[in-house]
This record gives sequence, structure tokens and C-alpha cells, in this order.
Amino acid sequence: MTNHSETTGPFENGDIVGREPLTEQSAHDTQVTLRTPGELADALPYLLGYRPEDSIVLVALHDREGRGRFGGRARLGIPASTEDWEEAVQQLVRGLVTSSERRGRRPEQMVAYVCQEPGQGETGRDVMLRLEPLIAQMRTECGDLDAPVVEALCISDGRFWSYSCAVEGCCPDDGTPMGLPGTSVLAAAATYAGIQVRGTLRELRARLLPWETSVALEQEVALDAAGMSLVPRILDDAARQSVAEETLDLAELIIHRFAAAAPVSGTHPADLRDDELLSHDEAATLILGLQDRTTRDRAAAWMEGDEAGPALRLWRALSRRCVGPYGEHAAGPLTLAGWVAWSTGDELEAREALAMALGADPDYLFARLLHRACNEGLDPESVRRCLRVERAGRARTDTVETDSAREATPGAPSGTVVAGPGAAARTDGPHGERASRTGGPRRRRRTRAAEGGDRSPRPARVQDARRRSPGSHAGSPADGPSRPGSTKPGGMRARSGEGPSRDTAAAGGQRETEGDG
Repeated sequence: MTNHSETTGPFENGDIVGREPLTEQSAHDTQVTLRTPGELADALPYLLGYRPEDSIVLVALHDREGRGRFGGRARLGIPASTEDWEEAVQQLVRGLVTSSERRGRRPEQMVAYVCQEPGQGETGRDVMLRLEPLIAQMRTECGDLDAPVVEALCISDGRFWSYSCAVEGCCPDDGTPMGLPGTSVLAAAATYAGIQVRGTLRELRARLLPWETSVALEQEVALDAAGMSLVPRILDDAARQSVAEETLDLAELIIHRFAAAAPVSGTHPADLRDDELLSHDEAATLILGLQDRTTRDRAAAWMEGDEAGPALRLWRALSRRCVGPYGEHAAGPLTLAGWVAWSTGDELEAREALAMALGADPDYLFARLLHRACNEGLDPESVRRCLRVERAGRARTDTVETDSAREATPGAPSGTVVAGPGAAARTDGPHGERASRTGGPRRRRRTRAAEGGDRSPRPARVQDARRRSPGSHAGSPADGPSRPGSTKPGGMRARSGEGPSRDTAAAGGQRETEGDG
């Protein structure tokens, strides 16, 4: 039980990102000491990097010379049914303890939070009383694992309550008001360290959710038209390679377009700008093309450097375009968004995007593996290394094919592309970009489908011709600055749950995880 006038433990900058520090504190590290439940309540957004809603949060404490030090964190949504509370608590507690043990240090104590806004006709105090049995279950589960809860807080309606205070009259029945955001000592230390709180998970998810406006119908019509055009070609082994090439060429063009766009301030204006830069037909072509797992894996190589930011924006924009009956198609773009976010160090967006991908298709293996790896705190470099090797291998193959094409075509001038059957025509982009291959000329070949590629694609929904707007058609393929190589055709999936390539799956799925997200 925590005495409210005593120190509950130091908060070190190395813990703010949610991982346990790998090194001991140096003389130059900043240390913030949290002394009261109010300071613990104010610390929660900085512990997670966002303001949780409808959440159970558990934070591990490690003993250091008799004082607690924050370790790993875990969060789950509060189940709507009380019958599911026990299972949720077991998943949360055991997941955090197991994850901490794998990192080499078992937690000695825990701090627990429940966060939920009042429902209709409720007050914050009503929420606190209603969630008290949930905290009791958490105490029992933590105690069984020898990691007792030393402080438990409820945060609701701008106030907090402590479930651990046994001093009569110490805590007001109506709760204690939370401090103004950004005014605590911890907020100042976090600002000095360059750490920002990113709002709520609801705001983060809004950037990835499908449109629900009148424009969504226009996108659905474009998806229907793209399906009528692309699906027959995808089912044809000889034409499948061309579809993959066109998809990657178009994605490359859009990434270049996004990179060249003028920056705007604010996440919502930035998303609106990206939506304006992407036509319905282009989005439909990319969404359908990325249902092929091999094409998706090749697109995943846009993951670092100057390519990563525009690529992440494109995958977000495509996720927003998976409207109506095409909701399950969002698993591919969401997984790519989660992968790029994780690869660039944004674990929060990575977990949410990957969780949403699994919500769109629970059997999507690539999302499942990445979600576990991200939650386990594994280094994404293992996956990046694998994708770099595949990309380099494809580049070498392209060079060999180019040399062969030149030898087979006497008199062809340097820089001429010798296209095989089914190669895409060169066109200018819809925004005036000139299509060009920066990777040098090469000959496209018809090849047999890769192993595992004999499955049929998910059929696109075909609408009556009256619903299709005039001129609605699949986006024209085009080329852009640099794309992750070229490869032989892969299989189109009956479900979007087909897993990643063998190397990528091995790198991303080393360990199973539970906990945050």
C-alpha cells in the first residue's frame, strides 16, 4: 500500500519510450521523482506517449536501492462485458511479466490504471466504483505472480481516484482534479527531452479508418471498375507479372508526388492534402494490386531514408480508401503502414496500424508476425536486413536481364527498354510527371507463378454499370524515382491472410508477444 506522502520512485528519461533501459543511469541523466498519486496520474500520458481512453494500463516497477523504477508498460481496452474482465486481466498481467522476463528483469511491483469517461447519466465517481472489481482482479492476478500492485488509480472526467488509499478523509469522494496538461515537473522534463504526447488513440486511428463521407461512394465505384479490369489479368499467370509491375510503378509515382508536395501543419490538413493528390482510380489500382503478397512484400522495401515518410503517407491514404465492402482489403495497406512506422521508430502507430490490419483480416499472417515482434520490443533491423538483401538480389537480376536484352536486340541504343509480352505501356502521370525508369532498361518476361501463387484472388465486387461514373477506370501505370527492384510474379491470394515471403516471416516472427495494443 502506498503512503501518499512518500516517494513512489524515480522516473528516468530512458523509460519514457516504454522499454526498459539497457544501461544504468549516468551522472548526466535527468531524474524525476514522483511522490504522490497525482503525479503518477499526470505521468501516464508520458509513460505511453498518448492519452489512453477506455483502457487498463499496467506499469512494471523495478527495485533500485529501495526505490521503484519504471519498466515495461502494457495496455488493453476495457471489455464491455464484465464476464470478459478476468481473461483480459490475465492477458495483461501475464503478458507484461513474461515480456519483462524475456528482457532479463522480472518486475517486483506494479502500478495499475483504469481510464474511462463517464457514460450517459454517469459521473466520474460512478465510473470509479463500477471499475473497482476490475482493479481487485488485477491485484489478485499480480499478487499470484509475486508482483503486487502498490498503487491503483482511476482517471475519469478530468479527475482521479486512488484505490490504494486507506486513510479516511485523505481523498475527496468526488476525486481530485487532474493538473493542467503540460504544467507538471514531468511534463517539463519530457519537453526538454523532446518527448511529445500525441493525443488519443482515437485520433491516431482516425488517420487510418475508411472514409464515411459521400466521396466514399465514388471510391467504391472506382474499386469496382478496377476489379473488373485487374482481376482477370491477375488470374492469368502470364499477365500477373505485368499487374505487379504496374502496381509498383504507380506506387512509386505517387510516393514521388507525395515527397514533392508542399508541407502543411497539422495531421488532418496533411491527410486532406494527400487525399487530394491521390485519385480514386489510382487508389483502386493500388489497393487491388497489393492484395498479391509478393507485390506487397516488394512494396515493403520502401521503409527507410527519404522513401519512408512518403510511403507511410501513401499506405495511410490507401487504408482510408478501403471503403464499403472493400474493408477487408485494408489489411495490406494497414500492414505496410504499421511496418514502415515500426521501421522508423514509431512503435505507437505501428501497433495501432497492425492491430487494425488484424481487425480487417484476423488471418493476415504478415500483420500478426509484425504485431508480435513489435510488442516484444524486437529490433526491426532484422526484417530491414532481409528486405535489403531481397532488394539487392532483384537489382542484380535486373542487371542480368538488361544485358541479355541488349544482346538479344542488336542495334538497340543504350537506355532502350526492350519490353516482353504484356509489358506496361509508358505514360505520363495524371499530375504531369513523366514516366521514366531510373533503374536502367530491362526486359520483362512472362514467367510461371511463384510457389504458393496458384490461389485465386479475392473477387472484386462488381456493380451495375449505372453506378459507375463516366470515365471510371483503373489507374494508368507509370514510373517514378526508385522502387524496390523487380521480381518474378507471385501468387494472388484467395484471402488477404497470406503470409509474407519466407525470409520476412522468419525475421519478423521470432517470438510471440502480448501486452501493449
